[in-house]
Amino acid sequence: MTETTPPAFAPAAEKDSAAAARRGSARGSYRAGFWLVAAAFTALMAFGTAPTPLWPLYQVRDGFGATTVTVAFAVMVIGAAASLFAFGHLSDRVGRRPVVAFGLATAVASAVVFAVSPSLPSLIAGRVLTGIAIGLMAPTATAYLTDLYRQAHPERPGAAVPALVGAGANLGGLALGPLAAGALAQWASAPLTTVYVVFAAVLAVLLVVVLRCPETVDRSTAGHQRSVRFALRPGGRTSFGSAAAVGFFSFAVMGLFSSLGAIIVRGQLGITSTFVVGLAPFTAFAASAVAQLALAQVSHPRLLVSGTVLFPVGLALTALTLYHPALWLALVAAGLSGGGAGLLFKASVVQSVTSAEPASRAGVLAAFFVVAYLGMGLPSVAFSVVIQHAALRPSMIGFAAAISLGAGAAAAVGVRTHHHQSTLRPR
Repeated sequence: MTETTPPAFAPAAEKDSAAAARRGSARGSYRAGFWLVAAAFTALMAFGTAPTPLWPLYQVRDGFGATTVTVAFAVMVIGAAASLFAFGHLSDRVGRRPVVAFGLATAVASAVVFAVSPSLPSLIAGRVLTGIAIGLMAPTATAYLTDLYRQAHPERPGAAVPALVGAGANLGGLALGPLAAGALAQWASAPLTTVYVVFAAVLAVLLVVVLRCPETVDRSTAGHQRSVRFALRPGGRTSFGSAAAVGFFSFAVMGLFSSLGAIIVRGQLGITSTFVVGLAPFTAFAASAVAQLALAQVSHPRLLVSGTVLFPVGLALTALTLYHPALWLALVAAGLSGGGAGLLFKASVVQSVTSAEPASRAGVLAAFFVVAYLGMGLPSVAFSVVIQHAALRPSMIGFAAAISLGAGAAAAVGVRTHHHQSTLRPR
């Protein structure tokens, strides 16, 4: 029998096949990492709003007033802003994965503090830790998702999927928090403990999973490069400024529903069910995510215009709910307000990303989220102080008008900047 000699090109073909298999495996790892990071992002943001339907329970147990509740909510915002300012750019140097993992670990510690100690100082400390965790997670996970998607799909460099999933995870998580916590509080025993034990377990599992995700930052070169914490593309200053302002006003509505929404629903509508009380903030945040998905292919200017139209309509109906209390009206108002805020938020995130130099993407997003989270806290605190000295109904009308006008003005600048930049691009 004559022995057949293998073709001379066989070893080269085998090497090419092995290289292709490695590339395919790497892409699969990046694809899996993309969705695992999105899940971790969603869970941590859900933990941030989990106390929303529990605030009335804290009021009953500890005699909190509206201002105390708002301050307890706002310290999370302060923690988030401080964390964003101090560490938001860190992942551009040390890598995305360790920062996301540390954010999850901080959230687990926060949940443990909530669960083991019911006192007001512990509540404040837990909220500060929650804010730090969110500050670590929000810009880093947004940048991480962009990196992972581009590694998994290098043929789609300009795809909007990472921004859409990132914004959806952010707002979708904020929506799921009140719903999950409200359900647990309604049907589980010891609600002010059980909610946090469940979240601690989920976050701990996701921490272990995230540690197995691939890193996307080359730390061997990032550590030797001069760190540019905040760098915008040429001509990006106005674009970023308007995006940050839009983020501020869109998050102001979310802050209102997260801090005082449950108390207003319970006090004005007379509803005591924690699950139903959690529906209003859930509806607002869920509508934000759904609106983004429904209008995923809409251009940036149209997103801003659509959000600017829905935003004041929802806020006007929110004010109307105080004059004609009805659960269905409150939910419709929350849905329209949240939908408009979600569209504005998505447009502002995309605008911030495109304004940033690639090497400073996380740092620029950190600055954006600092402004956005200040919007979530400061207007709500101001509103809670105002209603201690003025009637709730006219105060809500004034709040709605001020936030709507601010969002409209910032969105108008964003649309004008987008059109100006489009005319400068080569055809």
